[in-house]
Parts: sequence; structure tokens; C-alpha cells
Amino acid sequence: MIKSMTGYGASVTDLANGKYTVEIKSLNSKFLELNIKLPKAFSDKEFFLRNECSKLLERGKVMLSISADVTDAGSKAATINKDLLKHYYTELKDVATLLGDDTKDLMPLALNLPEVVKFDENSVSEEEWKLMIQTFYKAEANFQQFRKDEGAVLEQDLSNRITSILNFMNLVVHEEPNRIPAIKEKLNNMLADAVGKENIDQNRLEQELIYYIDKLDITEEKVRLKSHCDYFLETLKDKDANGKKLGFISQEIGREINTMGSKANDANLQRYVVGMKEELEKIKEQLLNVL
Repeated sequence: MIKSMTGYGASVTDLANGKYTVEIKSLNSKFLELNIKLPKAFSDKEFFLRNECSKLLERGKVMLSISADVTDAGSKAATINKDLLKHYYTELKDVATLLGDDTKDLMPLALNLPEVVKFDENSVSEEEWKLMIQTFYKAEANFQQFRKDEGAVLEQDLSNRITSILNFMNLVVHEEPNRIPAIKEKLNNMLADAVGKENIDQNRLEQELIYYIDKLDITEEKVRLKSHCDYFLETLKDKDANGKKLGFISQEIGREINTMGSKANDANLQRYVVGMKEELEKIKEQLLNVL
């Protein structure tokens, strides 16, 4: 069973004061290219999420987006650094006195200075993290199902195209018995026209024909092509992701088709070879999207 490298999965967990949303998207890539977008509160969890994505998502250009929409302002309770506030206020008061300025509105100014007021939004509780990671795993499950559904469509298409290649090969097998006699007749006629039929050394001609026709024999190519196609179909059914393996098999299929085409020396066989090549090119395009 194959899976598509492109995919999409999302999950939302509703909270009493908001919601957590996780989205996973992927496109084609030879390796895992991971881009993670996290709320600041979960930034310390990035390493864990990267490890999980590496294990679960395998390959692809992946975008993981996590958002925390919290509506309750109380969940972002502030703390005041009293010592720092006192220091700022004293310094401001001294400067105001030195300049003869009013000192009654210094408190709001001191509260707005750096590090005086801190909001508790940069950390999350264990319970909040548990909810978030559950949301992530649900999104990942939806993402994997999307990949499987797309993979099923790809598998059917690839299977049909391999079957089409095999059908073209059967046409080659059916046509081939007519090829060798036609080649012999053509060579005999050419030689007769060139030197005269009575001047032909039949024994020497037969030797040369055997050598020449042996070079045009495509029996091995047919056997190997059939074997590679069968192996391709078997690999499609494996439970593991086999995109790269299928790519290697398709290269071997291409070699046999090209060799068959170079040996064909027959218009009908060449047409069938062209048909095989067309199907193989479409297979290679589809394999770019197979995990």
C-alpha cells in the first residue's frame, strides 16, 4: 500500500476559554523539510515536535502550524517585579526632583519600563500541554488518512499504467514472429538487387543472417521487462512506504524498453515501444508524489 507525499490534516480542541488548532500540510520533497509555527508559550516543545514529525511524517516539505486562541484574559495573569519597580520609581523621582518636574504621575511610567510587568503567557501547564499534544496526534492521524486516500488513487493509476505496458509487450510478443522472416526477406532482396541472386553464397548468407538476427533478438528484454513489471505491482501492495523503491524499479523498466526499441527494427514494434515509453513517463511523474 502506498501513500501520497502531499497531505493535509487538522484538528481543533475546544477549551473553556478558547481553543487549540493544529494544521499539518505537506508537498513533494526528497527528504523531510519541516517548518514549525508555534505559539510562544509552546516554544520549548519544538524539539519534541520535530522528533515526532521525523518519526511519523517520513518525507515531504511539511508545514506544522499550531495556534492557541485563548479568550480569557485571566489566563494571562501578570506579575510585577516589585524590586525593579521600586528602583525605577526612585530613579525617576530623583530625576524629576532634580529637574523641578512634577512627581505625581511617575507610577504609570515606571510600570511600563522593561521587565517590570511580566505576563504568564510564555509557559503552559502540564494539562495544557497534554491537550495540545492530543490535538497534534489527532491532526497527524487525519493527515495520514489523507495520504492513504490519495495513495489509493495513485496506486490504481500506477497499476493501470503498468498493465498498459504489459499489454503493449503482449502486442510485441504477438507481432514478433513476423519480424525475423520479414528482415530475412528484406536482406535477401537487397542483396539480390545488388549482386544478383545467382551470385549469392547461401551458406555465407545464412551465417551472416544468424549473427545479425541474434543482435536483434529481444527475448531477454521481454523476460526482464515482464519480471520488473510484476515486481513493481508486488511492491505497490507492500505495507511500507516504497516511493524510492518504485522509482528504482521504474528505471529498470525504462532500460528494458529502450533496449527493446533499439533492437526492434520494425515499424509496428516501434509503435508499441513508444506506447510503453509514454506510460512509463506518466508513471515517473506520479512517483514524484509517492511517499
